[in-house]
Amino acid sequence: MLAEWVGREILPHERDLRVWLRRRLVVSEDLEDIVQECYCRLAQLSDVSHITSPRAYVFVMARNLLNTQRKRTRVVRIESMSDALAETLESDLPSPERAVAARHELARVRAALAKLSERAQRIFVMRRVDGLSQKHIAHTLGISETIVENEASRSLRAILKTLTDPPAENDFLLPNGETRVRSR
Repeated sequence: MLAEWVGREILPHERDLRVWLRRRLVVSEDLEDIVQECYCRLAQLSDVSHITSPRAYVFVMARNLLNTQRKRTRVVRIESMSDALAETLESDLPSPERAVAARHELARVRAALAKLSERAQRIFVMRRVDGLSQKHIAHTLGISETIVENEASRSLRAILKTLTDPPAENDFLLPNGETRVRSR
């Protein structure tokens, strides 16, 4: 299972990956984007048997994402102000299809979160959404850092499993995250 593999082989190296990215002067917003993009790309893999060194794989993936990001920031476009303004206005509003897809994906994430215990949900949100450190979360909740690490790892595996498992053909998600099955 991909989610278990990520939890076992990649998650233990996340702290080292963040330290490595910080040493390369990556600002915190970009750092979070790179780490999230690594997890997204890992979740899209259909098979991980070709990966002999998961730690090296994720570090190379992060390095490539960092290089791509830096190349994009160096490119300077020369175009008229009206074109740039029109492009900005157009790109600010997502297409209706993209909005529906985003709502659908958000509903799947909410449904996955709802399957977790209240403490696991809180730890996951504090860690992944709020970006708090394990130490800070442990202090805030009055639990050990080990518990925070274990809960965060289990939660991420469960959510990745839910998101990587395709929904059944007859299922559809309601805006509140509930799943309904169509009947004939």
